[in-house]
Amino acid sequence: MPRFCANLSMLFTEVDFLERFAAAANAGFGGVEYLFPYDFPAETLKARLDANGLTQVLFNLPAGDWAQGERGIACHPDRVEEFREGVDKAIAYAQVLGNTQVNCLAGIRPQGYDCATIERTFVDNLKYAADKLQAAGITLVMEMINTRDIPGFYLTGTQQALAIRDKVGSANLFLQYDLYHMQIMEGDLARTVEDNLAAIRHVQLADNPGRHEPGTGEINYRFLFEHLDRIGYAGWVGCEYKPLTSTEAGLGWLKTHNAI
Repeated sequence: MPRFCANLSMLFTEVDFLERFAAAANAGFGGVEYLFPYDFPAETLKARLDANGLTQVLFNLPAGDWAQGERGIACHPDRVEEFREGVDKAIAYAQVLGNTQVNCLAGIRPQGYDCATIERTFVDNLKYAADKLQAAGITLVMEMINTRDIPGFYLTGTQQALAIRDKVGSANLFLQYDLYHMQIMEGDLARTVEDNLAAIRHVQLADNPGRHEPGTGEINYRFLFEHLDRIGYAGWVGCEYKPLTSTEAGLGWLKTHNAI
């Protein structure tokens, strides 16, 4: 079975954020990810990781004002300096927390700019981030997100992401493949992951519909887990789902699939 990490932004929300590290470890997870670390000192988070024997797997670059509905600024021509400052901030956190990859959220397509300008901004920002992160020993991934959950999101499919990656031309840029988002946008999950395995460095999961735990929807996760093993996927799989009831009650799928 793949290596699973708990997304602490969505799992174990029954307790305060800093208590979720222990909850994840007690449930059998060996790694954690979450949206952002920036509300806490890096040293505070590192202490929680170490106390619970956890690996920090992933977090996102700063993505604008999340509470006000922003979902990334990488494609915003008027936010380039803010984006670059965010890259430096993410590097500083990653160097303390020990994770070797961060994710870039493209953001919602901004109004008032033509398609070429938006794409050029995104490509230039990715190249800047990929180069800076590579110098720090950190891999950059970018995530495709469905437009049902986030209307207007800029990066929405595998082929678009691969085309952007080619334009960036960096050996340090890869894809984060969220099975839930891509089931909604394009389906054909197993074939797409296999065909593009060399470009994928992180996988996330949730079932569809509802974005709940595996086994609550239409995605055949037993097959997909075995498929990931069969094709040689070596990365983590982030459990980024909303528990149907409580986190603990919804973890039966891990035991069913002999995952942890």
